[in-house]
Amino acid sequence: MNTLGRSFRVTTFGESHGAAIGAVIDGCPPGVQLSVEDIQPFLDRRKPGTSDLVTPRRESDLVEILSGVFQGKTTGTPIGLIIRNQSARSSDYEHLRDLFRPGHADRTYFEKYGIRDHRGGGRSSGRETAGRVAAGAVAAICLKRRNISIVGKIVEIHGNSDPVMFEQEIREARDRGDSVGGIISLTITGCPSGLGDPVFGKLDGLLAGALMGIGGVKGIEIGAGYAAARMFGSEHNDPMIPGGYLSNNAGGILGGISNGQDISIKLAVKPTPSICTPQSTIDLEGNPRTIVVGGRHDPCIALRIVPVAEAMAALVILDTLLEQDKYAAWREPGSQEL
Repeated sequence: MNTLGRSFRVTTFGESHGAAIGAVIDGCPPGVQLSVEDIQPFLDRRKPGTSDLVTPRRESDLVEILSGVFQGKTTGTPIGLIIRNQSARSSDYEHLRDLFRPGHADRTYFEKYGIRDHRGGGRSSGRETAGRVAAGAVAAICLKRRNISIVGKIVEIHGNSDPVMFEQEIREARDRGDSVGGIISLTITGCPSGLGDPVFGKLDGLLAGALMGIGGVKGIEIGAGYAAARMFGSEHNDPMIPGGYLSNNAGGILGGISNGQDISIKLAVKPTPSICTPQSTIDLEGNPRTIVVGGRHDPCIALRIVPVAEAMAALVILDTLLEQDKYAAWREPGSQEL
């Protein structure tokens, strides 16, 4: 599946070493002020080559709006967004043409489709997420009009929760030809109660599915998460008082529906699988081989996943918000008589 959403639908396209990547948005409300300048800051946070802690691949990641905007405002018609690849070096992957990279989707893509793009992983590359961030930027801009914000941050790198040590953990791994993972927290503030649909459209399920759809994400916690399994019910329940709750172990979602509190999420991100350390693998014929991936890669992909996670959460929240808006007219006084 390359499409996400029901009322706010996003389809991404493109490969790491293709001509371009991008997204098509269908269902964006009309009249929203939108320009390249509004979207670009979101992409700038994700783009490569910004420091020695990320891949040295240099991409400007400049977004172009192809459709759906007139005189600076959305028209309600499909919005086409494109980001042209400028720094692909496919020759870096020539030695991988017949090899499967451990930890990557190379083998599973080949087993599913019978063909794979060995140049950076093609569609499975982290570069695909630029299209998601561009679309998520549009969603975040729409959510801002409803006073909803989403903020992500790194809270742990390689088991270390001291922010002062994050860079050191990454540099030490990189200098050894290795990589590290991390944990990201997301906080969604201003989300109204009532979002999400039981039974199979639960908000926590939709968020988990979207966030687990990010390459490299291997675990999700909402609210107390795994700690809930070690608590008593009397500890985990969030007592209610007039106007709110005394705690937020539920993470802002009960019964799959938002309850008006902040929605709190944590994501576990695995170490970058592309490393310079020799590893065992097989070739297309199943013969044992040794591989050194090399190339230009992030020693810790968690850093650049933060804006991607924010984008995916924005897409889900806006989609459920637009779905909930459909109920508004039916809840007005007298509407029950229709």
